[in-house]
Amino acid sequence: MKKVLLINGSPHERGNTYFALNEAAQALNEQGFKTEIVWIGTKPVRGCIACGGCVRAGDGHCVFNDDLCNEVIDKMNEADGLIVGSPVYYGTPTGNILNLLHRMFFAGARVAGKPAAAVTVCRRGGATAAFQTLQLPFQMVNMPLATSQYWNIVYGREPGEARLDAEGMQTMRTLALNMGWMIRQFNTGTAQPPKYEPWQGTHFIRR
Repeated sequence: MKKVLLINGSPHERGNTYFALNEAAQALNEQGFKTEIVWIGTKPVRGCIACGGCVRAGDGHCVFNDDLCNEVIDKMNEADGLIVGSPVYYGTPTGNILNLLHRMFFAGARVAGKPAAAVTVCRRGGATAAFQTLQLPFQMVNMPLATSQYWNIVYGREPGEARLDAEGMQTMRTLALNMGWMIRQFNTGTAQPPKYEPWQGTHFIRR
């Protein structure tokens, strides 16, 4: 069974980033994929110090083993696709999620050819800048980008409010459809194109 790894870069285990990723995970499950959502937690994730130890060791792992980086590398090596989600802090993703991606990719996680996607969640602004930042590393490690009907952005403030963003939730489901199609197509070359839902536009003016 093909598997997609989803990484929740929020310090809140069941915040709106989780609800966005879970919507995509459920849509992938419905297509027959196995999914796992990994929460990075609240402990510090070490940043890359460019020591080159991983290159010298050559085993595809970071030489520092005091956080979850190597555990996630092992999970990624067994996965067929990756979705990374983060809340927006000052117009950027969380520092911990960026630290994790930098070390994963530099250490040599097996990611080439596996579809990847970024998801950002915010109260109001900064989501597109954070989305672009989170997506950039994928393009340097030969990971084809899985897209959706819109940028992969969901809105919400209090935990669970993201589920009220009808278009955002649909964007997550469409992302899952596209990623599922890409994985099947890369493996068989005969996958049928996805059938999309009628568009659900959402705005935030309430009367």
